[in-house]
Amino acid sequence: MSNGPGFFISFEGGDGAGKTTHVRLLGEWLAEVTGREVVTTREPGGTALGVELRRLVQHGEDMGPRAEALLYAADRAHHVASLVRPALARGAVVVTDRYLDSSVAYQAGGRELSEAEVEGMSLWATGGLLPVVTVLLDVDPAVAARRRTGDPDRLERAGSDFHRRARDTFLRRASAEPERWLVVDATGSVDDIQSQIRVDLAARLDLTPVVDEAVAPRKQHPEPRAVPERTGGLQ
Repeated sequence: MSNGPGFFISFEGGDGAGKTTHVRLLGEWLAEVTGREVVTTREPGGTALGVELRRLVQHGEDMGPRAEALLYAADRAHHVASLVRPALARGAVVVTDRYLDSSVAYQAGGRELSEAEVEGMSLWATGGLLPVVTVLLDVDPAVAARRRTGDPDRLERAGSDFHRRARDTFLRRASAEPERWLVVDATGSVDDIQSQIRVDLAARLDLTPVVDEAVAPRKQHPEPRAVPERTGGLQ
């Protein structure tokens, strides 16, 4: 997979589900088994502008749901145009911690805006770019809350009903589009969760070696073999 268009993977789930850890681990593994450049990023905050927008939406003054949704969409438009699409065009693998499904889950499911409007705004902002695979790290919001450390941000303070609605939205979207979504129980060990992600992605993306390497997240891997090019991450 050293040539040709790249592919795009997103991670979704509640705060405390382990997305940051698994984005990093999967990125390291994909770089090894594909031989490609791997770009790991996040929303909001994947660009210099995104860092400022992240501060505003997470730690700034209170704002209405529509203003919040528009700020996330602005970050996503800039993130995709300046980082994600250029990386895909040069053949990189892009793995992002959150993408447009988070906006639908939090601003539509959690804040109870129109789901069609929130999704449509993000699709317009990104020119219709969707990941080839979206990994949902699913965990009960009460369990996720116990995992979080530090001062809570605006979304983390939104309350249990908000986070329950967001989780329900994630699960409903995953059930409606199983060809894109991979749902993983995020209550297990880091190694077990990462192994499951690798096995499923190896099969979905036609990666080789498929299973033997994927189930050994901490072992040393041999040199990767060439595999067919895939363009499913580009829209």
